[in-house]
Amino acid sequence: MNKICVIGNSVAAPRTAEEAPLAGWGQYLGGFLGPRYEVRNYARDAMTLRRYFTGRFATLLTALAPGDMVFLAFGNVEQRINQLNRHHGPREYKEYLRLYAEAIRGEGAIPVLLTPAARCAFDEAGNVVNTHDEYPGLTREAAAETGSPLIDTTALTTNMLAELGPTRARRLYRWLDPGEHPNHPDGIIDASHFNDVGAREVARRVAISMLDTAGLPPNTVDPQTLAAGTIPPVLAEFTVSRPELALTMTPSVPEGPVVVSPAPGEIVGAARKLTGKAPAGTGYVLFYEQGRYLGGTTVSPSGTWQWRRVVNWPAGPHIVDVLGVTGNAVSPTAVAEFHVLDRLDPPEVTGPRPDGWCGPRPRFSGTAAPGTQKVMVLEQGRLIAEAPVQEDGTWRVTHAHDWRPGTYEVQFVSVFSAIRSPAVSHPLRVHGVPEDSWLNTSLSSREPCSGSCEHYPAMPEW
Repeated sequence: MNKICVIGNSVAAPRTAEEAPLAGWGQYLGGFLGPRYEVRNYARDAMTLRRYFTGRFATLLTALAPGDMVFLAFGNVEQRINQLNRHHGPREYKEYLRLYAEAIRGEGAIPVLLTPAARCAFDEAGNVVNTHDEYPGLTREAAAETGSPLIDTTALTTNMLAELGPTRARRLYRWLDPGEHPNHPDGIIDASHFNDVGAREVARRVAISMLDTAGLPPNTVDPQTLAAGTIPPVLAEFTVSRPELALTMTPSVPEGPVVVSPAPGEIVGAARKLTGKAPAGTGYVLFYEQGRYLGGTTVSPSGTWQWRRVVNWPAGPHIVDVLGVTGNAVSPTAVAEFHVLDRLDPPEVTGPRPDGWCGPRPRFSGTAAPGTQKVMVLEQGRLIAEAPVQEDGTWRVTHAHDWRPGTYEVQFVSVFSAIRSPAVSHPLRVHGVPEDSWLNTSLSSREPCSGSCEHYPAMPEW
């Protein structure tokens, strides 16, 4: 019997009953395979190409046998440019995929590259939103360049979401109203991870794709197992009868819902959720904008609620009316007022001056547009530092290691939530002792000295 080893992040990872309804598609894949194959699911939360390569990959290679397959399901985590320890720039991402493919093939096994699964995100027109930037394309390029089979999970799941539309698609994800599942009495809004129904459907579509994927062994999938599941029903919030009438009713409940977040006037992202509290007895909370019904949610036993629109908020200011319903009575209206950003301008870099020289420990500084949380610093596409943006819009950061003398190009990117600006490039000219100077080569027999050393020969201290 041959193995199909799944490595990747939390979207594919196996789950326990205590984590229900959270499920990874990798745990259902075995149900669609022929008798000659078994699945070993090694996907883990927050796993990246870099972390797995230097950690568990050697053990996996040792366990591989000729004819095995390794499914590389990455891309959901590596795109996060706001996380220094997880982000992989485009070149680094493709280079790791190449190294994986070569090592797996060296053991007689077959590397199979998978693009990341789509998140549950729609625009106002009902189109599925790409939330993975260029990473699905990078995976496709890496598959072509390494001659590896490709399963386009991004395309499979995007089509799945488009078929269901925004009023049903969320039922495949771990996105629950309060009271829907005992493991989440207060509800949970998770547009990235699937529930058991969604995970099985993704695994089924992956298996269907395997039937026609060039480079995979024949008879890997059992076609008799591929019958489609049932279409999930329309969300409860879209079965409310004539919800606009509630706005015309005279409030007969003394207290209404309270909006906890976002704060009044807060700058938020397009996928921002609203949270709050409701008086005892409130059964449902309704949301409107300019008299138009947007959706609703139940209230938890503890009196809290959380709700996110099934389509992304368009950019600009929003005033949302929030109304509580108790039996046939309605409450006074609360208001959620916020401003949505869907794009950011690049940061302005004011230091070091592009036409000047600096020492080996330069301090980068500048200003950023309103809403920017931090500025990320990159060299050759790789993250090297981050700078929090202050209330006055300024930022500054000094890298922990000295720069060698020379001329460099450094890139800067503004970040807010999941939004990133285009990169702006800034020249850096570093003055110092050249690497081949006798001041350096005369000390090559020992570990390098620094300016803080108290012995001789003394090194320059910047």
